Amino acid sequence: MVNAAAAREVLAVDGLVVHYGRRVAVDGLALRLAPGEIVGLLGPNGAGKSTALSAIAGGVMPSAGTIRIGGVDLAADPLAAKARIGFADQPPSLYEFFTVAEHVAFIAEARGDTDRDGQRRLLDDLGLTGIVDRPCRELSFGMRQRVGLAAALVGPVEVVLLDESLNGLDPHAARATREVLTQVAARGVAVLMSTHLLGVAERLCHRIAIMDKGKLVLDLADGALDEVLAGGAGAIEELYLSKVADGEL
Repeated sequence: MVNAAAAREVLAVDGLVVHYGRRVAVDGLALRLAPGEIVGLLGPNGAGKSTALSAIAGGVMPSAGTIRIGGVDLAADPLAAKARIGFADQPPSLYEFFTVAEHVAFIAEARGDTDRDGQRRLLDDLGLTGIVDRPCRELSFGMRQRVGLAAALVGPVEVVLLDESLNGLDPHAARATREVLTQVAARGVAVLMSTHLLGVAERLCHRIAIMDKGKLVLDLADGALDEVLAGGAGAIEELYLSKVADGEL
């Protein structure tokens, strides 16, 4: 497991606040990721997870707070900060008239990466080799998810943000994706992924963070997470249910 306290931070979020009109979507979020960490961001619909990820990616303007990617302040130098981020949003934002290979190559080149062999290996690892020449507009939902993942992971990114990106994958694709994310983390890339798939969080994540009503209500580091997982199957679900009340939006 990763010792976050001893490692260099690649993502530092402090006091993040995002408003939609009068509604506070994200309320004072503070979160840090170290190289190689995979952090699962859990919470009910409307908890603020997607808004938080969009703000960290630079797609939503915060009302307050600071975001640093690889030590670069997002507000002060947005281009340099965004160059360090890979973001797979929901639904996947693809260039519909590009082929799969063209889409991933275009994103890679925008990040200064021209390693076509590396791009092909990534596509192969995600099970996309057979559709590289198909236009993105022709893809099924699950295939689109995998192409969005490939685009988020390609090139020299330091932080990868995934918004429910493992939803809709068949079992083979889900396993391949977990393996790729593990490999990416082993290279020192930090991964922050929102998910409702608690089994995925149990298998893949070094840390679990839970949001509710815009606030971070739990940030469970690896040692404490190991203790929870020692409780057996369903331990994460029980923890989640203990922290998030069932209520209407």
